[in-house]
Formats: sequence, structure tokens, C-alpha cells
Amino acid sequence: MDIASLVGFLMGIGIIVAAIATGGDVMLFVNVPSLLIVIGGTFGVSLMRIPLSDFLRSFGILGKTFLNKKEDPLVLIEDAVRLADVARKNGLLALEGEEISNPFMKKGITLCVDGHDPAFVKQMLQQEINQMVSRNEIGQDMWKGVGDLAPAMGMIGTLVGLVQMLANMSDPASIGPAMAVALLTTLYGAMVANCFALPMVDKLAYVLNYEKANKELILDTITGIQEGMNPKVLEALLNSYISEKKRVAADED
Repeated sequence: MDIASLVGFLMGIGIIVAAIATGGDVMLFVNVPSLLIVIGGTFGVSLMRIPLSDFLRSFGILGKTFLNKKEDPLVLIEDAVRLADVARKNGLLALEGEEISNPFMKKGITLCVDGHDPAFVKQMLQQEINQMVSRNEIGQDMWKGVGDLAPAMGMIGTLVGLVQMLANMSDPASIGPAMAVALLTTLYGAMVANCFALPMVDKLAYVLNYEKANKELILDTITGIQEGMNPKVLEALLNSYISEKKRVAADED
């Protein structure tokens, strides 16, 4: 689990709730019509923007902000060097019995062992990377749309509340509820956008870049192994995927 995402989300919401609680009754800030306008309206309009399948898939992609499993590239490099050493000494067929934990690397090694042409293997793996990027970018676009639409729905709710208030100025009892709708929809829209949707888009972009870099590292690994690259040379090539600080720490270990 990504603790930073969970702690950040809870902290952002918690500070707002705490600020509300210090000023009075929290329930004053709960308004069902306002929630329906912002939440229902935002997701309803979002559904108009993309196909239903992509809309539903975007919720699964959102889970990566909390449940993403970051695989250390140093571990991938260690596996790459080990596999390259085996292949260089005993041939590609010797890799068939090697233990490989990463599914993408295992798929690439399997293609190598099966004797496929290096160009074909590279094309297959690159296509999988491209498809992963495409799926994640659709999810990011969906949630970026939510971040853009929620404040707009909040403004629509504000206008609805103001119209109701102005239409019933003769009835003092109706002014309060109408003003609550007017103000709270703006608040809800701003919170949905700035405390949830837009930060999640940024985290999804980070997770995507991390996963893409790891898969490209593995793609270079498979290419190097098929070319019979020296394990030390391959390690030097793959070290370009990690920071200088991590390289120094790895060398010290």
C-alpha cells in the first residue's frame, strides 16, 4: 500500500473537518442536494466523455494510487545481470529453469527461450508497454476531467441555490436552506477537485512513469541477453535507469 497517498488524503480531509468542527456543528456542512449536484453531476457528465468500459476501468486504475507495488529497479538489474550471465555461459535455453519473479521479465525470457527473432520479441514487449501507458492515460484523463468538472458543478449548484433563494425572498424560512445549497456546492466541488481528483491524477502520472521505466529497463535487459551482451556491460547500461545516489549505495553494499 502507498502510505503517502492514504496519509495525505486523510490529512487533507481531516484538517478541513477539524477546522469546521472548531467553528460549530459539523452537520451544518452536510447537505444532500449539494452532494447530489456535485457528485452525481460530475460523474454523470464524465460518463458522457468516455465509453462506459473506460469509465468503469478508471476506478480500477485509481486504485494504483493507494495499492501500487513499487518494484525496486536495483532488484531488476540484479536479476538481469544474473540471467545475462547464465545465458552467456550456457545459452538461452538454460534460462528456462531460472526463477523470475517479475511477470513482464518472465514473459520476455520465455519468448527468448522459444527462439523468437529479437525484433519480434522487442516489438511484442514494446507493444505491451504502449498498451499499459494508453490504459493508464485514459484513467488519468478521466480523473482530470473529474477535477475540472467538480468545481463547475459546484458553481451550477451555487446558481441553483441563489435562484431558489431569490425566488422565495418573501419566505424567510426558505432562505437558509437555499443559501446552504448555494454555498456548500461550491465547497464540495472545490474539495472533490483539490483534495481528491487532481492529486490522484498527479500520483497516477508518477506511478505510470515508474512502471514504464521499469518495463523499459526489462526491455533493454531482454534485448541485451538476446544479443549476448556481456553482463557487466549490460549492468552499466541498465544503471542509467537509477539515480547516481542509488548506484553509489549499491556499489557500497
